[in-house]
Amino acid sequence: MNLLPGERIDQLYAEGIKIIQSPDVFSFSLDAVLLANFPRIPKRGKIVDLCAGNGAVGLFIAGKTQGQIEMIELQERLADMAKRSVALNQREEQITVHNLDLKHSLQAVPADSVDLLLCNPPYFKDLPTNSKNPNPHLAIARHEIHASLTDVLKTASQLLKMNGRFAMVHRPERFLEILELMQTYRIAPKRVQFVYPKAGKDANILLIEGIKDGKTEGFKVAPPLVTYGTDGKYTSAIKEMLYGRQ
Repeated sequence: MNLLPGERIDQLYAEGIKIIQSPDVFSFSLDAVLLANFPRIPKRGKIVDLCAGNGAVGLFIAGKTQGQIEMIELQERLADMAKRSVALNQREEQITVHNLDLKHSLQAVPADSVDLLLCNPPYFKDLPTNSKNPNPHLAIARHEIHASLTDVLKTASQLLKMNGRFAMVHRPERFLEILELMQTYRIAPKRVQFVYPKAGKDANILLIEGIKDGKTEGFKVAPPLVTYGTDGKYTSAIKEMLYGRQ
């Protein structure tokens, strides 16, 4: 596997997956691991990893399904890293990477065809008052420069089949906006989980799941997930996601 300058190979031990990373371009975070472990993964069918980055989320779920996985990533450099990571893990027959603006996803994936759509989108609005990373790769990954939350929900609704599932990781401060947009685009919110850095701290991560054209009743709040214990180390739940059951 040829690595470009600044790249390295990291591993998610729980799933035995190797990922090509670069701090100068993009490195997956705990958010990707949380998202990959949040929804029920269908055994078959079509799965889309929207805003795929270097392919972490799609690769983390690949061993849990026989379904086909389509990755959609805008940045050419990240899409290339994802393709090489797919090859590194010998998943070429299962996973296809599309270097594509998510707003053009229908060019690669038919409408109303997706059983599960996962998304780890940019978290921050593209406002003049928001400071952005001078590195354009990181700025695009973190800020809604090319894709807004509205774009994500609109695209998800177009791709998902009836009763298809949507799962996203985001920030709690945008929870009400997410709920409103999900319902605008016919995705019924079904389950939410808040992730806390430590006990007693405010939540800093939000996981949410919905169903396309689903019924509005039956919304559930999952038990809270805490990242670090009082000893400053990962809690057992997080350790299991990262390293597998010990």
